[in-house]
Amino acid sequence: MTSVTRIFDFPYYQLEQYSSIADALATKKDGVWIKTSTEEFISKANAVSRALLRMGIQKDDKIAMISTNNRTEWSIMDIGILQTAAQNVPIYPTITADDYAYILNHSGATYCFISDVEIFEKINTIRDKVPALKEVYSFDEIPGCKNWSELLLLGEDQSNQNELEERKEKVLANDLATIIYTSGTTGTPKGVMLSHNNLVSNVLAIVNLVPFPAGKAKALSFLPVCHIFERTALYLYQYHGVSIYFGESIEKISENIKDVKPTMITAVPRLLEKVYDKIYAKGTELTGIKKKLFFWAVDLGLRFEPYGANGLWYEIQLKIARKLIFSKWKEGLGGNIELIVSGSAALQPRLARVFTAADIPILEGYGLTETSPAISFNDLNNKGLRIGTVGKVIEHVEVKIAEDGEILCKGPNVMLGYYKDEKLTNEVIVDHYFHTGDIGIIDEDGFLKITDRKKEMFKTSGGKYIAPQLIENTMKQSRFIEQIIVIGEGQKMAAAIIQPNFEFLKEWAIIHKMDIGKTNSEHVVHEKVLERIQQDIDNLNEKFGSWEKIKRFELTADVWSIDGGQLTPTLKLKRKIIKELYKEQYQKIYS
Repeated sequence: MTSVTRIFDFPYYQLEQYSSIADALATKKDGVWIKTSTEEFISKANAVSRALLRMGIQKDDKIAMISTNNRTEWSIMDIGILQTAAQNVPIYPTITADDYAYILNHSGATYCFISDVEIFEKINTIRDKVPALKEVYSFDEIPGCKNWSELLLLGEDQSNQNELEERKEKVLANDLATIIYTSGTTGTPKGVMLSHNNLVSNVLAIVNLVPFPAGKAKALSFLPVCHIFERTALYLYQYHGVSIYFGESIEKISENIKDVKPTMITAVPRLLEKVYDKIYAKGTELTGIKKKLFFWAVDLGLRFEPYGANGLWYEIQLKIARKLIFSKWKEGLGGNIELIVSGSAALQPRLARVFTAADIPILEGYGLTETSPAISFNDLNNKGLRIGTVGKVIEHVEVKIAEDGEILCKGPNVMLGYYKDEKLTNEVIVDHYFHTGDIGIIDEDGFLKITDRKKEMFKTSGGKYIAPQLIENTMKQSRFIEQIIVIGEGQKMAAAIIQPNFEFLKEWAIIHKMDIGKTNSEHVVHEKVLERIQQDIDNLNEKFGSWEKIKRFELTADVWSIDGGQLTPTLKLKRKIIKELYKEQYQKIYS
């Protein structure tokens, strides 16, 4: 029986356990799902490996991959690269061309595999700045660019398969597998070195916490696979014999979900907030008894506690709500959804409650790129789910809370270090414990709760500590607030710069027969808009101490985005840059 100790063992384990799954991987092309069986997956990965050996790839060579969307070719190349004892260096497609150059040079990548013409054009602007880069191959057919299918042809001849088997044999569990450059909210990207064991141990530790019928489930993958969260999920799916359908794009998620009818998806909180807002908006359009029933069900959902903690009468009502209302929510997510795994940022507890009440359980986990990623995870079984926490620490991982509240982590999931940066590695890994930079507590039952980022906490001029993430997450419960940054370091009070939800603002203005102007710039200065947002802030402020309350705010007409520089590729706030961009608003608040 195949023992999974290295990343490339996953597809072989799948073949052995579940025979050949016809749709092990599936990508939509020209409106048709092109399916790749487990057998074909392995066969093509081997062809890629044989081709790479013929191209002179040596142990510890670096091969970069930049893909706009998740696709079958990425997974085949991933296994093909790793089998040769080389390392896969995935790069975020949305970063600048200069960042491409920095990562390619810093990692020393000799080849780069890209998805499409947009990336090709971007990479061509910096080709002359990357002397070590021998060639670029594309997954799409692009004039003037070599195609990845050339590797499949070059690797068709199996005469060097023995050489490949010898190379595979020499790959050890603790060998370097990948370097992931974190997007970072400040400074140049850091190359996180992860071994085969880092990722494999993480998958095996959570495999029993994710309940779906092995060999019979479907997953829709659309979060960027260059990010460790989605990549580890792919290996988990492979281990469980789950068919992986790659979403076309974030814009087409709704369409793909209806098409694929997945059993499970991974998501980030921002996406779940948008799904909930859309459902809620539809509810407000209902009339009469239907509207009353909808909001009765929502109210019930917002009070949800797992394991029947609310008593028998609540459970009876919930059963009725699921049949009458929540079943339609489930239908909107394809009808077969059994599980959503949320990560990358803090999830609002109300979303976990209402979706889980709707029989669409959301399991929130916690981790970082440096921890492969999972440190803790909620578990539907064994009373292992506690809303408002990130679950219990996973098997073989140890967590302790430092005197200043920082979460320290030790275990097989902790990275090998930062590539070419021993000094920084030694700063964050002390006595085998990785310093996460997050502040948290472990409750009496062993559940971990994150309260904030250590670096993001600040003091007011009165010496009071502010944890901005906690306040921001609460304020985003207002349907008028799309993005918010809490400010006030060294100032006498906490304040905020807000990007309103312009789509919702327009709908609200139509319902109330109100003219708030035609442009975003007009919306953000309109008296009625400011009054209405103030109302929500006043209500949500009640949850905080006097020093934490948002005393003043300014609205921005910009829609915050990755391209606009306000957000990282994983949709986190670039705090330093936002403060710089909105200096005028900052001064207006504190002048």
